[in-house]
Amino acid sequence: MLTVSAVQPESLAAELGIMPGFELLSIDGRELADFLDWEFLAAEERFVLLARSPDGTPIEYDVERPEDLPLGVELEPPRIRRCGNRCDFCFVDGLPEGLRGTLYVRDDDYRLSFRHGNFATLTNLKPKDIARIIEYRLSPLYVSVHATDPVIRRRLLRNPRAPAIIPQLAHFAEHGIQFHTQVVLQPGVNDGDVLVQSLHDLYGLGEPILSVSVVPVGLTEFSKHALVREPTADECRSAIAAVNALASRALPERGRRWAYGSDDLYLVAGVSLPPAEAYDGFEQVENGVGSVRYLQRHIAEAQPRLPDLDGVRIGVLTGTAMGRHMPEVLKALTQATGGIYELIVLSNDLFGPSVTSAGLLPGRSFLGALAKRGDLDLALLAAEATNESGMFLDDLTFQDLAASVPVEVRLSYHFTDALVESAVV
Repeated sequence: MLTVSAVQPESLAAELGIMPGFELLSIDGRELADFLDWEFLAAEERFVLLARSPDGTPIEYDVERPEDLPLGVELEPPRIRRCGNRCDFCFVDGLPEGLRGTLYVRDDDYRLSFRHGNFATLTNLKPKDIARIIEYRLSPLYVSVHATDPVIRRRLLRNPRAPAIIPQLAHFAEHGIQFHTQVVLQPGVNDGDVLVQSLHDLYGLGEPILSVSVVPVGLTEFSKHALVREPTADECRSAIAAVNALASRALPERGRRWAYGSDDLYLVAGVSLPPAEAYDGFEQVENGVGSVRYLQRHIAEAQPRLPDLDGVRIGVLTGTAMGRHMPEVLKALTQATGGIYELIVLSNDLFGPSVTSAGLLPGRSFLGALAKRGDLDLALLAAEATNESGMFLDDLTFQDLAASVPVEVRLSYHFTDALVESAVV
């Protein structure tokens, strides 16, 4: 059963009389369990929808969809599938107390993997979930493999019931499901020979494995430091060598490098980032793989549309990870726009200085940095630091931040979105 949260005006649902609060029960006799059922079953040109109005009256609709008329139904958020693992490097375990409750939810949901590209472990699948993934062809999925050796993977996940991942992926692959995968590198556990074996096992599954990324484990001040540590520069260099060895094999065999290290892996290793072409289609850029080169490419492609910002002072606020790479990005922006860019690198005062991602900076870090910066004409903040409601991790809203500082602020994913949208006054 699904509950309608909103109905778009002039949509098919509005014409049918469906309103917020209606419960959607079934389509052609099949129960609607979640948004996947709704999206796939309601995609047919004709279907019978059974609903229930807020007063409890059942209503049956014989729906015939015009091609140019959207259904227009928005559903209440689904109940998130909880994670049954207890990884030593779990992000939730690295949170301080006192944040909003939703941040402490351990999600491991294959539906969100398909919809949003969230990484899931596939350890909590029931037979009906496996059947749905195959029936609805939920592909590609994003999977946290970490290690292909079943014993080591169960140790990493702290889950003795975790199924062996290679047979699991192979079964889905037989039904046309493809995957982007990742290995979060925990030194002393899944690096070295274990990493090499994992990469080769995944490559051996063939084309259904679209990519694999290797990401160094990231810890906060509140993480389980007695159980896990971050990798050293030498350990990251060894991981890069393993990635490059398989990427060199994949390029002639599959036409793409296939294996990638995250920007953080290169940062910790003290190794220069690969060129943009080494990331193929930037398929894991939201996982921190190729972020710098992705920004540079966006700037180059958007150059004809960028405004003339000669003399305009623009502050660029970021975390310490991107802070080391940002000068070369801002150099391209300066050449393209004539603006005067000031890099403002922020240390994370919520999770601790070891957390270097701009997307995990709290609002108070931005607020403190901009409180007295009336000398700037514009400040650009990482859009990844806010959720869909415009709220930072510490519950400060972007609107409140903007109203509290003496400079115009804009959220930006790749600079060009914020600079092209309107002229800077």
